[in-house]
Amino acid sequence: MATFLVGAGLIGIVALIIRSMIRAKKSGKSLQCGGDCRNCGGHCH
Repeated sequence: MATFLVGAGLIGIVALIIRSMIRAKKSGKSLQCGGDCRNCGGHCH
């Protein structure tokens, strides 16, 4: 039972991270440099 709870928790955390990455990408932020293209040498676009 404990293994199931830990596994479910990890799946939930990974799902939240992926959701956050998808939202950032849709809003135009770069996943590599944190979305601040002024400080990454212009490689975002």
